[in-house]
Amino acid sequence: MARQQLLRERITAQVIAALESGDVPPWRRPWRVGPNAGFPANVASKKPYRGINVLLLDAASARHGLNSKWWATFNQWKSIGGMVKPRPADVPSGQWGTTIVFWSPITKAVEGDTGQMEEDKFFVLKSYTVFNVDQVVGDHLDHLRAGHGDTAQADIIDHRPAEEAIDAARIGMGVGLRYGGDKACYSPAHDAIRVPPKSTFDPLEEFYATIFHEFVHATEHPSRLNWSRKEKDNSYAMGELVAELGGTFLCRELGVPASEDMTNHVAYLGHWLKALKSDPRFIFTASAQASRASDYILGFSRPTAVEQPAGEALMAG
Repeated sequence: MARQQLLRERITAQVIAALESGDVPPWRRPWRVGPNAGFPANVASKKPYRGINVLLLDAASARHGLNSKWWATFNQWKSIGGMVKPRPADVPSGQWGTTIVFWSPITKAVEGDTGQMEEDKFFVLKSYTVFNVDQVVGDHLDHLRAGHGDTAQADIIDHRPAEEAIDAARIGMGVGLRYGGDKACYSPAHDAIRVPPKSTFDPLEEFYATIFHEFVHATEHPSRLNWSRKEKDNSYAMGELVAELGGTFLCRELGVPASEDMTNHVAYLGHWLKALKSDPRFIFTASAQASRASDYILGFSRPTAVEQPAGEALMAG
């Protein structure tokens, strides 16, 4: 267990360093379009990474100037004829590849209270090192690189998927949605979301970032995911970070450009840093819950798009 604690501490330190740098937070990436942009995904399984791994891979992309969404281990690239490039001289040793983590189920036989042998199942945090296709040599892999397959219309932003997701989630969740005033909030007492009129947002992307932030808060309700009641420590910071991450995840999956409004980020930064420094599990819990909330919300508009194998939800990617 000491190794798992050390792994958590190292990853938490990376997130803290990114937040304290003053740069764009590691979960917000510059707007990119095309079939090879978007959520980071594994080239072998074609499945998107979830939880903490989204943050780790985005931070690595920003650090190394990587643009594609496709990642894989050294051996996975090798199996399809790719060769990872040597580490550049300006990259410190051990930082060319990116460490990702997941929970691996372990089962062992233990003696129960009755003296009979019983199965005890628990999860162990494991790590892998992955590389982006931009770090891999191979012309036959060009179809995985950002920019390949883009069309002249690729930079046109289509808000219809976001609108469909909002309508479907509102109905499916049974949450109230009211427009008006100059502040956005979710009221647990009334189980209702309030946001200013869409026409008051400039640019329009701020509207979607705001409303999805509040929809993630609405998943806290006991009739839904009930997650705020399960996390008592750092509950205020946790709630806002889950909503911040979840709203960002939703925008990315629905093709909405990342909001440049850092209001929430600045307002809660101190709380997040304090929680991160006091609890290495904090960022793991928040990012996993944000993924769960975004999948839940998207499930009402495209249920088949978020199906995962049984163990996937427990995986960090």
